[in-house]
Amino acid sequence: MKHSFLDRYSNLDSFIHKLDPRTKFIIALVFILAVISTPPIRWQVFALYLFFMAALLLLSKLPIFYVLKRSLVVMPFVLMIAIFIPFIKEGEVAGSYNIGLWQVSVTYTGLQVLWNVLIKAWLSILSLIWLTSTTKLPNLLKGLEQLGMPRVMVMILSFMYRYIFVVVDEVMRMRQARDSRDFGGSRLCQLRTIGNMIGTLFIRSYERGERVYAAMLARGFDGHSRTLDRLNFSQADAYFGISFSLVLILTSVVNLLY
Repeated sequence: MKHSFLDRYSNLDSFIHKLDPRTKFIIALVFILAVISTPPIRWQVFALYLFFMAALLLLSKLPIFYVLKRSLVVMPFVLMIAIFIPFIKEGEVAGSYNIGLWQVSVTYTGLQVLWNVLIKAWLSILSLIWLTSTTKLPNLLKGLEQLGMPRVMVMILSFMYRYIFVVVDEVMRMRQARDSRDFGGSRLCQLRTIGNMIGTLFIRSYERGERVYAAMLARGFDGHSRTLDRLNFSQADAYFGISFSLVLILTSVVNLLY
């Protein structure tokens, strides 16, 4: 499994890549807060937010198709959750449809809520992709710790990113071993085999975690996130972070007032 699928383009040379991880995290957080506070009928404001995000992506020199592909991978899961809202939300009926013995109705209010969920989720996902793609994950986690995130959460995220590749490789080896033994039979037999694989994977992961933790303690682990690169908050971080955040805040305030 590729071990750089999350921060694949974190080594590019751009103005955004040189910013401090804390600056980029605050910008992404302010952007998400501005997006979720916007009423669904303000489509002009959403277009403006999309323009801001496109500007950040261009400054980052990230491949546009790569960003769009990653964002569209997540959107089906959002759509699966929100697709039923137009059918259950009360309001003026936009249309009725007969599905077998049932008659379902779509309301304008439900369609508006669906649009609201999809556009806000997509813009938020774009901001997170921008953040993770322009920042090395160890540096981002170190910045989050310095911003006050609980140390336990930082270490959980760090271990998850480090060992998810190990777990996936273990799954691939188990799958190869299963296929080499002519995996077949009835559906019940196949489900039983998959259940045994899941149980075995859980036990192996638990035992590996115990061994890794014991090895870390033996090497003086104290719970802090350490990296070779030192975080440096420069004047460029202050000017860019404050300017962009003020633009987002003013846009959101003007939108709410008018």
